Amino acid sequence: MQSDPWREKLTEEEYRVTRLSATERPFTGKLLHENRDGTFSCKCCGAELFSSLTKFDAGCGWPSFYAQTEDNNVGYRFDDSHGMRRTEIFCKQCDAHLGHVFDDGPAPTGQRYCVNSVSLSFKIANDKA
Repeated sequence: MQSDPWREKLTEEEYRVTRLSATERPFTGKLLHENRDGTFSCKCCGAELFSSLTKFDAGCGWPSFYAQTEDNNVGYRFDDSHGMRRTEIFCKQCDAHLGHVFDDGPAPTGQRYCVNSVSLSFKIANDKA
């Protein structure tokens, strides 16, 4: 049997969410209340996904953003699991499950990218002052 390199790189919960499309429990993610300036990247491959400038508190229990970065690394696909009709978001670089996007976000996009904390890494912006 061939080993799965993702199992070796990720924690059990990170693997369950990013590779098996599970969801972390709401209000438990370490990045939910991350408010520093920086960039949120894919936990699996490091692709830049969201800027802290687009993060907002949606009150839903997961980090929320109203836009992806200009790198355009977030992909979309229909998800009808759990008896719901949703749009899944995933990393275009490595196919990691990130969460879902909804049409109830703030201006200017009206989008709410609802993202599992464990699918993200956070890098604080460089202070060039």
